[in-house]
Amino acid sequence: MLQAYVFDAYGTLFDVHSVIDAAEREYPGQGATLSRLWRAKQLEYTWLRSLFGQYRDFWEGTRSALEFACAVLGLACPQVVQDRLMDEYLRLALFPDVIPALDELQGKTLAILSNGSPHMLAQVVASTGLVGRFSAILSVDEVGIYKPSPRVYELASTRLGIPKDRIAFVSANYFDVAGAKAYGFYVYWLNRSGAPADELGLKADKEISNLRDLVI
Repeated sequence: MLQAYVFDAYGTLFDVHSVIDAAEREYPGQGATLSRLWRAKQLEYTWLRSLFGQYRDFWEGTRSALEFACAVLGLACPQVVQDRLMDEYLRLALFPDVIPALDELQGKTLAILSNGSPHMLAQVVASTGLVGRFSAILSVDEVGIYKPSPRVYELASTRLGIPKDRIAFVSANYFDVAGAKAYGFYVYWLNRSGAPADELGLKADKEISNLRDLVI
């Protein structure tokens, strides 16, 4: 009965930690630590801004998170370094299971629903060769609040014109899994690392370890 597959972007299709190599070039020995802290603070800022009711787009929040992470680690972060690291978000690596899975889902309605700002999503989709793969690339910019707000998930149902119980939502981020399930999607949790589920009282309909499992 599922009529569409809607994918989270960051951490699901695109590897946010593919920035490690660039971070390591700038800060030898600190690349992985910086990437982890940067990502954690990036997400934290989305949740806080949603609660504050003071939306700023994901590009701005990502830069603020980078500045914070560098400050915590005692790393100088001049504008030119910031710009080089920020540009890595426009050309993140694809996870290796993405293309095979999308090939097998060819002919189905596919979309992206992401915290990313429109220009970030457009550029990373182009840089990874995914142009034309999706019926819609949807950004939280349209509703001015971040996941896991129900308003974000409603955007997919509204824009695709498909009832929420006919949409499969796919994410590797458990806060996103829980939010999508609370909204009423059929939810796949992409658990590549075998992590335990968060104790939120909301579980995915199906747990998978590889995107190709969507079509098995």
